[in-house]
Amino acid sequence: MTERTLRTVLIANRGEIAVRIIRCCRELGLRSVAVFSEADAEALHVRLADEARAIGPAPAACSYLDIDAVLAAAKDSRADAVHPGYGLLAEDARFAEAVGAAGLTFVGPSPEVIARMGDKVAARAVARRCGVPVVPGSGVLDPSDAAAIEAEADQVGYPLVVKASFGGGGRGMRVVREPRGLAEAVNAAGREAGASFGRGEVHLERYLERPRHVEVQILGDAHGTVVHLGDRDCSVQRRHQKLIEEAPAPGVPDTLRGELAEAALRIAREVGYAGAGTVEFLVVPATGEFFFLEMNTRLQVEHGVTELVTGVDLVAAQLRIATGEPLRLGQSDIRVAGHAIQARIAAEDPREDFRPAPGRVDSLRPSLRPGVRNDFGVDVDGGDVPAAYDSMIGKVLAFAQDRDAARRRLVAALDDLRITGVPTTAAYLREVLGSPSFAADTHDTGSVAREWPPEELLGPATEPVEGDEPDGRGDEPDGRVSEHLSGPVPNVLVRTVRFDTAQGERTVAVYGPPRSNALAASPESASARTRDTSATGRAAAGDPVAPMDATVVEIRVGAGDEVEPGTVLAVLEAMKMEMEVRSGTSGTVDEVLVRVGASVSAGSPLISLT
Repeated sequence: MTERTLRTVLIANRGEIAVRIIRCCRELGLRSVAVFSEADAEALHVRLADEARAIGPAPAACSYLDIDAVLAAAKDSRADAVHPGYGLLAEDARFAEAVGAAGLTFVGPSPEVIARMGDKVAARAVARRCGVPVVPGSGVLDPSDAAAIEAEADQVGYPLVVKASFGGGGRGMRVVREPRGLAEAVNAAGREAGASFGRGEVHLERYLERPRHVEVQILGDAHGTVVHLGDRDCSVQRRHQKLIEEAPAPGVPDTLRGELAEAALRIAREVGYAGAGTVEFLVVPATGEFFFLEMNTRLQVEHGVTELVTGVDLVAAQLRIATGEPLRLGQSDIRVAGHAIQARIAAEDPREDFRPAPGRVDSLRPSLRPGVRNDFGVDVDGGDVPAAYDSMIGKVLAFAQDRDAARRRLVAALDDLRITGVPTTAAYLREVLGSPSFAADTHDTGSVAREWPPEELLGPATEPVEGDEPDGRGDEPDGRVSEHLSGPVPNVLVRTVRFDTAQGERTVAVYGPPRSNALAASPESASARTRDTSATGRAAAGDPVAPMDATVVEIRVGAGDEVEPGTVLAVLEAMKMEMEVRSGTSGTVDEVLVRVGASVSAGSPLISLT
């Protein structure tokens, strides 16, 4: 392969990963070009890049997923290369092919490899050819073909998991334990996959109980060299989306660690992999078995923990590989030393089933402790967290000589972290890191739901009261958590989280929108704010309203239907997550006030009940 010279790199992404790539480009002496939607016009990645180009409205389909718009920005800025980051178009073979056809260098593997390994069923076939065990599963299925899906489900057996066939990051995944839940899970997974990746096909796999999620980082060049950079554990997950990751994976015997690494290398060599990629496995600790899960043909969100324990800059390696440079790293050159753990900080409310909480981060004060790395998509002056995109604000990583020291350092870093404006997962993850099962490394992919429910780790929130000071130092009752409506900032909820540390009690105040219908604006004012012109405003007090800005993806009831408390009335989507809106009372549906596909504002009436 002829080596190419790169001078200007367009980053086809946003948020934290765009900031990460821009900073790497600056270190390498490369010019960076950011792209942005209308919602991100003032975003940090836009301000940091050497040049920024607008590419469309807020919805990702009209901007970050618009291949023509991204390529037009690359042409206008005279970019030499396009780095896709992770998510969005990063694993879209059509995008990689279009980048090459435009005469640009795609920073990642070839379109053929992306297509082959991005198709989860085709990837499983590659693993089988390499002698790597796979979880029993089906072929690619059309969500609308109910008969085929039911037949495949009977073959796979229950419990099973419905998965997006094209994509990753836990999007488009649903666990089904009995046949009656299959159709709903398939429809939801297909919708979510289509919204996140532009393709809604799914496949089925046998669901393994209490496995560990272990992955191997690989690097390959265009000259046939492939190496691994050790493994990571990503078992702390909610809704199949990672919350905490660490490297190396703890509790993995050396023999098994070697088998995982060799399996990953066989798969990478089989497809001629060039670039940074990750081969993911499910490991069953009780038996020592492991199964191929998928290959991510891109940079991972958790790449930083591998960088900390190996000293290899993976983004810089991607850029050099893309120019055609040989890797100049043999397997014997790579040493894993120490331990690193990462916590993903997302604008979500753990007490509300990790409900996304878009809004504005008013300020950010990260930890400045030695051994701590902060990768954020907003700076100290804050920034917007739009409802149109993923809820992750950034990541906090800690490195130390061993796992327990890294764990304690990350706990201290999360104690230090201050974020105001939106609720976040920080306090919850701090409690998970301090839990006995995480410290003892006895957890698995189901521990969040089974062992660490937020209401137990964080304690129940107190009833909101008017007039308290918003700095978290009011006269709240004894206890670890309190909430109130702030005085100086109308209609903003303040959650005060208290916890004990080695340095004494710490208090963090987190600000965000009201978390219950009781605190929402009146139905009349909420109706006036709705962007859905089909909403009539005839909902009465107590009728279900949108908990946040969102898109209506499904209506489960119609006029005249009888509902009970807990009946699912509608399904909304925001920040790439679906949430169910349930009835709080018994009654009859008088009128459905919104339509599927409509955008609704927080507090907007959805259903009128009588």
